[in-house]
Amino acid sequence: MIAYIKKPFVLVIAIYCSGILMAQTSDDQFRMPLKTVLTEIEQRYGIKMQYGEEMVKDKWVNYARWRYRPDAETTLSNILSPLDMAVNKTGDKRYKLKYFEYHRLTPEEGKARLDYLASHYSNAQQWEQRRDSLKKCMWEALQLSPLPPAPTGKPIIVSKRSMDGYSIENIAFEVLPGLYIAGSLYRPLKVKSKIPIVLCPDGHWAQHRYRADCQLRCATLARMGCMAISYDLFAWGESLLQFKSEDHRRALAMTVQALGTIRILDYLLTLKEADSSRVAISGGSGGGSHTMLITALDNRIKLSVPVVMLSSYHSGGCPCESGMPIHLCGGGTANPEIAAMAAPRPQLVISDGKDWTDQVPQTEFPYLQKMYGYYGKTDQVENVHLPEEGHDFGVNKRQLLYLFIAKHFKLDIASQLDAAGKVDESKVTIEPETALLVFGPKGEHLPANAIKGFEQLKAMFIHQFQDCSSKPDKRCNKNEQLRRLPDN
Repeated sequence: MIAYIKKPFVLVIAIYCSGILMAQTSDDQFRMPLKTVLTEIEQRYGIKMQYGEEMVKDKWVNYARWRYRPDAETTLSNILSPLDMAVNKTGDKRYKLKYFEYHRLTPEEGKARLDYLASHYSNAQQWEQRRDSLKKCMWEALQLSPLPPAPTGKPIIVSKRSMDGYSIENIAFEVLPGLYIAGSLYRPLKVKSKIPIVLCPDGHWAQHRYRADCQLRCATLARMGCMAISYDLFAWGESLLQFKSEDHRRALAMTVQALGTIRILDYLLTLKEADSSRVAISGGSGGGSHTMLITALDNRIKLSVPVVMLSSYHSGGCPCESGMPIHLCGGGTANPEIAAMAAPRPQLVISDGKDWTDQVPQTEFPYLQKMYGYYGKTDQVENVHLPEEGHDFGVNKRQLLYLFIAKHFKLDIASQLDAAGKVDESKVTIEPETALLVFGPKGEHLPANAIKGFEQLKAMFIHQFQDCSSKPDKRCNKNEQLRRLPDN
């Protein structure tokens, strides 16, 4: 009888030890597999979790059951935070596992952070102290203080075409030795006096500057009397002749794109028809992040229109928007505070109801009004919210851009309006991608000195920066005075 009982008893003890005691003692930090923990949480709280097996494979939770709390969400936060993971609530008692997103908060957290930032200043003088400190830090965070020497070569310009009321030319700029950014420069056919510049960086939409809506926007601005330029993201478009697509998701992409815009503006302001008092920038999505950043950094920008990007709870999910630590400046900042650095220069924020700009009318815009109010210029900042629209740069958003630029740059666009009073886009010719290329369909015209690969870029950039820091010269410092100009 004793022998009969002994074997199953030993077996039970072995199972108990291996399944609970051996995995759950202080000696092993009460360690459990993440998948086991999530299954147990589902059963305990009556919830359902969604995740792929690769997300939980070989992941363990220390002190797992010690992290449990009375409610599921606090428990999940306690379990997942040490693993740099979190959840999105997708329905009633339904959650989806995700990796931690450093650039994203909840809307409630975003508002609380914005309220906290706003509590640190109550007048223009206090704000400007904060703004100047942020600006200095942001230049340093981008590793652009001081700016590296600019290459001495002229832009590469090919294939100028004349259309109905505007021209297009394919253009490429050497940002650093062997590093090129290609773009499309649109100009009015008839230029009688100085004309505005509109920089048009773009987001991560398919086809980028080759898209129909991008061509419509830039060509229409040219027909209105502006010179407008769209240009490639780093490791997008013709930049892929030099880099791999995955290089775009490296932090240095943010620096290259900022430097690229500065170099492009440097050149455009040398053109005899350019009006330095009327320089605008407008981009959507990631281009909206870039719009806010460049406006904050460069006082030559006189008007900005960030589209579908301003958010207190989302800083931009791509390293080209948040890969360098600009949002850690000043003890921590956020895109609305960066957008406020434009004050009192005219700014139009275009938001919608189907992305992270959904809270702008009640959260971010009142904050901007307060900041512009320090200068008695609340009329210089506007928000148009399109609650039924989504994350794009569609026709309604473009129309808002046209009218805002026309109003503040005093453009006579009566001849450009259709019967409905809208700016007419119908006379724009949409060209195929091949027509907009600088370096040819196969990259056969890429300059011989073009660098190839991210490691070359990194090494060359570090060399340029270190050389400029140790032996600054006029080329390094030519834009330092621009940074010190007053915002108005």
